[in-house]
Amino acid sequence: MTKPPEADSPGTDPVLAYRNEAFLESEAARPIRILSEYLYPLDAFHRHHVRDTIVFFGSARIRETGPLARYYADARELARRVTEWSESLASPGRRYIVCTGGGPGIMEAANRGAMEAGGRTIGLNIGLPHEQRPNQYLTPDLSFQFHYFFMRKLWFAHMAQAIVVFPGGFGTLDEMFEILTLSQTGKLNRKLLVLLYGSAYWKELVNFEVLVKHGMIDRADLGLFRFVDTPDAALEELQKSLGSEKKPPAPAFHHSVTPQNPDPPPRESPTVPRP
Repeated sequence: MTKPPEADSPGTDPVLAYRNEAFLESEAARPIRILSEYLYPLDAFHRHHVRDTIVFFGSARIRETGPLARYYADARELARRVTEWSESLASPGRRYIVCTGGGPGIMEAANRGAMEAGGRTIGLNIGLPHEQRPNQYLTPDLSFQFHYFFMRKLWFAHMAQAIVVFPGGFGTLDEMFEILTLSQTGKLNRKLLVLLYGSAYWKELVNFEVLVKHGMIDRADLGLFRFVDTPDAALEELQKSLGSEKKPPAPAFHHSVTPQNPDPPPRESPTVPRP
C-alpha cells in the first residue's frame, strides 16, 4: 500500500500554462500560436521604431548568376538606393524599411542591397520543405519565422507603403494578387503603390487586357499597378508617390475598411502592454 504524503510535505508545482510546451504545440493552443505571430513582430517593430516598409516580392529561384541574373542585380541595386533614401529622411521613426520574405533569390538580393547601404532590413520567413531558408543579409532583430502563411501575409500588407514585385512563380503571384485584391476592393484605407518590375515578363505571364475584355476587372483597375524596368524608374516612382513627410515613430498600419466602418480615422497601432 502506498504511504500517503505527510500533511506538511511540499508538493511539486504544476507547470505554468504558458510554459507548457506540450500544450502550446497542441490543437487547443492554435489561437495562442496565431496571436503570437502577430504580437511578436509588433513588439519588435515598436522597439526598433520601424514606421513602415517597402516590400520586395520575387522568386526564390533567381540567382546572382543565370538567365535571369539581371533581376537579382536590379533588386539589390534598388534596395540599396531605397535604403540610402530612407536613411536620409528626417523622421523620428525608421521610414521605408526594405522588407522581404527573408529567403534566397530576389529576397536575398533586396536584403543584401539594404544591408550594403548600412540600413536595417526585415525578413518575414516561413518554414517550407524547399527553397525557403533565411538569407544572411537580414537584421537579426528584424528576422522572423512564421508557421502560418496568412499571418506572414498580414505583416507584408500591414505596414507596407509600396510593393515592388519582381518576376516569380506561384508564391509571388499569390502575394501580388492578394495585394491587388485588397486594393481593388478598398479593404485598405490608404493607397498602396504596386510596381511590377520587368514589364516584358509580366505582360507575357499575365494578359491583364483579357481580364478587361471579358469584364473580369474594370479598366480603372489597371491603375492599381505600374510597370517599371530599371532601378532608376522604380526609385522615381517610389519617391514621387511616397514623399518624405515626417511621421511619428510607431508603426503605421493599414486599417481594414468595412461597410460598417467605411472610413476609419487614421491612428497609430496600439502599444503592446509590458508584462
